[in-house]
Amino acid sequence: MTNKKKYQGIIIPAITPLTADYKLDAGAVERVFSNFRQHKVLPFILGTTGESALLPLSLKTEYIKLAGELKQPGEMLYTGIASNCLEESIELAKLSFDNNADAVVATLPSYYKLTDSQMKRYFERLIEACNGPLVLYNIPATVHMSIPLHIIDELSYHENVVAVKDSERSDQRLNDSLNLWADRRDFSYFLGWAARSAEALINGADGVVPSTGNLHPEIYSDMLQAVLDGNHTKARALQVSSDELGNVYQYGRTLGESLWALKVLMNERGLCLPYVMPPLEAMSDDEKFAIIESLGEFLKVRE
Repeated sequence: MTNKKKYQGIIIPAITPLTADYKLDAGAVERVFSNFRQHKVLPFILGTTGESALLPLSLKTEYIKLAGELKQPGEMLYTGIASNCLEESIELAKLSFDNNADAVVATLPSYYKLTDSQMKRYFERLIEACNGPLVLYNIPATVHMSIPLHIIDELSYHENVVAVKDSERSDQRLNDSLNLWADRRDFSYFLGWAARSAEALINGADGVVPSTGNLHPEIYSDMLQAVLDGNHTKARALQVSSDELGNVYQYGRTLGESLWALKVLMNERGLCLPYVMPPLEAMSDDEKFAIIESLGEFLKVRE
């Protein structure tokens, strides 16, 4: 990794802090953002970890406006605009750029299986209408389609397409992506697969987007600095910490269950309340206590 691009670094896919009645918890947003700022990482709101697919448009609008207000000079803000409705994605993009967002992030719509040509044309329409920096987001786990690398590469030459965030868990795809884009000065590659964060950064990725960074962002800011310093041994040791922390709330759980578990742990740190948007829901008290105990064991090992 170099340190020369505008779109680079550690970007955390922020949770959406909720109150008991499923409203945006503005105070918790401020605490979460302050934690990010302290460790020099950047927020990406309204992504998968942010439960974006489950949120009403009114809450998304409120979150975008608040995030824009909280942004400080020199910081960057990424906002998710994914929707099954193209017009809604366009409106969210316009709202984002009107509220200090530096780039918007878009997945494919998730309902109908699309051909390669339909994928490309969808993004072309979105790019043309957004009129601002756009990050392509590949996440087959939720969209149930993978954007072929050749389509991303073709789109990457549009002046408004600034990066890709790829959350597909494939070592071959990671290597092929680095071969395509690691040396591109005009296009950035971000990996959204936390288990390969260190290797991606060591081999030329411009950044990573780890959900575990909501809890301990310093693992990833330290990892990035280690890579920039050429200390690959330290970077890989921090990868082990990342894997162990991820297992605390992800292992044996569905994606939705892990989002609740992540908020449980963040609640222990005083960052947010442990509420998730229906149809997601809390698990049992026994499960909650087990998660908290596992975090305690993780922290003891790190001391």
